[in-house]
Amino acid sequence: MKILISGASIAGPTLGYWLTEYGFDVEIVERSSEVRGGGYPIDLRGSAMDVAERMGMTASLRDAHLDIRKLTLVDRDGETILAVNPEQFSGGTQGHDVEVPRGDLARLLYERTRDRCAYRFNDYVTALDDRGDSVDVEFKSGRRERYDYVLGADGLHSATRGFIFGPEDPFIRHLGYFFVGFTMPNVFGMAREQRVFSTAGRMAGISSVRSDDRVTALLTMALDEMPVAAERNADVQRDRFKALFGQDGWHIPQLLEGLDRGDDLYFDTVSQIRMPGWSKGRIALAGDAAHGPSFVTGQGSSLALAGAYVLAGELASHAGDPAAAFASYEREFRPFAEANQNIAGKRWQFIPDDAETERMRNEHLRANGLPAASGEAKRAIHTALKIKDYHADS
Repeated sequence: MKILISGASIAGPTLGYWLTEYGFDVEIVERSSEVRGGGYPIDLRGSAMDVAERMGMTASLRDAHLDIRKLTLVDRDGETILAVNPEQFSGGTQGHDVEVPRGDLARLLYERTRDRCAYRFNDYVTALDDRGDSVDVEFKSGRRERYDYVLGADGLHSATRGFIFGPEDPFIRHLGYFFVGFTMPNVFGMAREQRVFSTAGRMAGISSVRSDDRVTALLTMALDEMPVAAERNADVQRDRFKALFGQDGWHIPQLLEGLDRGDDLYFDTVSQIRMPGWSKGRIALAGDAAHGPSFVTGQGSSLALAGAYVLAGELASHAGDPAAAFASYEREFRPFAEANQNIAGKRWQFIPDDAETERMRNEHLRANGLPAASGEAKRAIHTALKIKDYHADS
């Protein structure tokens, strides 16, 4: 059976790997000219690492592991509030879970699928017609093809989702923040650590990456309303962040200089995708397109990897019966996806709402540190999905 996957990020190539493992003929279309890189760190935890192990990626992921050993939270004066092992906060399991540059994970997935799947870069879907027994697809390049299934793994603002479910407004849940991420020279003398500045309404974070001469930076602001289209302009956003952070100390002046000079800026809202269903007919969604949890959960890549594994396995177990396959996919994976989304809670603890909340938080953390139960609760969620062996059913 012939399957089209839209998107070559994390979920798309993972789908491609497992679908070809079960004998499907897979094509992956990607609008960019190559697999997208990016040095910012992403986490793979719990059940997702079990999938990675089945793909033979464990050793490579260990080699790429950033092994960040300290997370330091500082206040508006640059004074340390808390310094901990990051796994105390994230719920990661030392020796099992990994944190790697996003580009490294994308490259590893591409290397494992480029000889299995037909990749088509610089192209994207412009129209879908589900005929009941197949799906007709039109591409920007002018190609027209017919597939047995189409799977949308094209991110938070999925075009595939738009084709079959309409505008994203009913499904996107804004968590109240807007961010910009970029890389810049390591002028901070950092190595294997993360530093976070947090005050009322805003946060700045720096993470050392594999090379000692670069860091990834993240600036986040509280923003109650989703920005309109005009506000997504890079220059408008630069000015907004500079105005908000302009009077702050610590490393903020260097970060704003990096923001001005950055050529790899990525802006977006901190949002989740919450949908009542992830499929229609012979078309289904995976990864952020279906159940984006937002970066505040630290589980986006893990859900993409694990969800793709389940979707591919259910298609293999119910070959020729899309309704049964997609229904089983949701039964198996939705509870896990929603539990991970719920990690975000109502408000993000790294950004206090006001000065009094900030003062109380800082006093509590200085006196008591992080509660051990917090990391343990997250760890239980990260590992809740039991990875089935679909080979027995395919």
